[in-house]
Amino acid sequence: MLIIESHQDVPTSADGKGSMRIHIFHPSIPGFSKAKFPGVVVFSEIYQVTGPVARFARQIAGHGYIVAAPSSYHEFASPEPLAYDGPGTDAGNDYKVRKKLSAYDEDAELSVTALLSLPTCNGKIGTTGMCLGGHLAYRCALDKRVHAAVCYFATDIHSKSLGAGGDDSLERTGDIEGELVMIFGKKDNHVPPAGRDLIRRTLYEKGVCFSFYEVAHAQHAFIRDELSKGRYDPAISKICFEMLLELFGRTLKSDLGPHDGGEQKVENVC
Repeated sequence: MLIIESHQDVPTSADGKGSMRIHIFHPSIPGFSKAKFPGVVVFSEIYQVTGPVARFARQIAGHGYIVAAPSSYHEFASPEPLAYDGPGTDAGNDYKVRKKLSAYDEDAELSVTALLSLPTCNGKIGTTGMCLGGHLAYRCALDKRVHAAVCYFATDIHSKSLGAGGDDSLERTGDIEGELVMIFGKKDNHVPPAGRDLIRRTLYEKGVCFSFYEVAHAQHAFIRDELSKGRYDPAISKICFEMLLELFGRTLKSDLGPHDGGEQKVENVC
């Protein structure tokens, strides 16, 4: 599927610091100008919308989704990505904790609204992201307009270290109505085993519909195809992307009607 790229500059309430740039990746089918597509918000890692993030967004758009990728640090920097180097990493980590939690949530709300305002959107919204973006996708799923979320190595959920003033992501887990896929590497020291266990247990306790994957040999940032410090695993990344396509294809593209209600009876037989 072809892709048309553009952007929107959306005003925010971020202390008069201007607008947030939302990068748009729109699928295009020649001869079908009235086609409607689901929308997906893609949240970036701490470096904003870099080459790897843009390529990830294009892959999703190419399967028939309108992708909106916001530049998360509009209060502090221009929309251009930060460099994958020491100064870029330091700046990204600094902005991550200085930015208010309410500002992250406003960015997510504005991104969802931007997608729904497009005449080519079918009204179904998903979200995904990596690293910081995985956490932001989790928070975006708190929005009842979001039907599905795929969170890659979502950092900081367990440690409450996102944004100035603390983080209530786990406490609000019960607000999630869509379906989640959580993906982690077992060798990811950003989200240690105890943190992953806490996230999984909370999802269970809050009754969220979710899948939880821990890849045996994967480290943090294993889907980043550029400057990943030797962590990029294309084979595992492909499998994880198929998980994303399965969830989004089932929940965003299909009109299944309302849920019948009740619990499925599972027989204890081979």
